[in-house]
Amino acid sequence: MISVVQFGGSNCDRDAVAALDHLGVDAERVWHGDGLPADTDGVVIPGGFSYGDYLRAGAMAARTPIMAEVREAADEGVPVLGVCNGAQIGCESGLTAGAFTTNRSARFQCEHVHLRVERADTPWTAAYDEGQVIEVPIAHGEGRFEIREDRLATLEDENRVLFRYCDADGDATDAANPNGSTANVAGILGARETVAVMMPHPERATLPDVGGTDGQGVLRAFAE
Repeated sequence: MISVVQFGGSNCDRDAVAALDHLGVDAERVWHGDGLPADTDGVVIPGGFSYGDYLRAGAMAARTPIMAEVREAADEGVPVLGVCNGAQIGCESGLTAGAFTTNRSARFQCEHVHLRVERADTPWTAAYDEGQVIEVPIAHGEGRFEIREDRLATLEDENRVLFRYCDADGDATDAANPNGSTANVAGILGARETVAVMMPHPERATLPDVGGTDGQGVLRAFAE
């Protein structure tokens, strides 16, 4: 069973469950105060505005007891995916490197963007080809990925960048970077390849009648 962790202010938990159910993956919403169920086979930390984004996005949720359980599960190889606010929580809790800060525009942005698949040999990208361009939506005010140059070099050296913002032709240009993320990074892996965070919403590009299906491949990792 995939546990979709719900915090006060989460608003994409139902979307994630619906998308996973559509793919035949058993998923349930789990209130953070109840802890991870014993039968958890995977974890989704969904989007939204946990704790109203007070202090900074994801900072308070990252310090809840359930995130200690999520980190322990991740260390044991349980797949963990953080999306949007879940990506912010993932970085804040140490699941992955870097941080997400205010968009370059200083505005909330809700639009479809193109992503280039940087690797096709991870659980999260096995359904795609390396270099493939997919289209998924974003919806965030603090989606700009920031990381020190030396740590970015480590991510690059260890091939832990999953997705980059790009144009329809696959070029990772500044114009195609919707929020000013460092090196156009849209999604990365943690120390384990079973842990990933991404700012765009694959669950909103999974149901055929709502937003296309380009995001299905990310969620299929849980089925595999």
